[in-house]
Amino acid sequence: MIRNLTCIVCPKGCQLKVELDDANAKNVLAVEGHTCKRGEKYAHDECTAPMRTLTTTAAVEGGGVVPVKTDRVIPKEMMFECMKAVNTIRVPADAKLGDVVLENVLGTGANIVTTRNVQL
Repeated sequence: MIRNLTCIVCPKGCQLKVELDDANAKNVLAVEGHTCKRGEKYAHDECTAPMRTLTTTAAVEGGGVVPVKTDRVIPKEMMFECMKAVNTIRVPADAKLGDVVLENVLGTGANIVTTRNVQL
């Protein structure tokens, strides 16, 4: 099986062609089109264990919302469960940019942090 990807590691945006084992789609056989080792690693990671940064908003005590994100990537398959966890929190009205509002979300090692000061 062939999977085509655009590398997002650097601005070049290399067009990658990833050959996967037909019997086990998580087994990468070959990667073509990368101009650096980072592109090859990206292709392997994206096909075997994709990771993402979660960006969303969280409710603020007293009303309103504030943008938040994970401070590191989390497994892609955990995005919706992490969203459910974020939806249960209330950010303090005095929260500042970078404040941790949920530690180690679902055991991922990632914290949910504010991406701007709360403005009521």
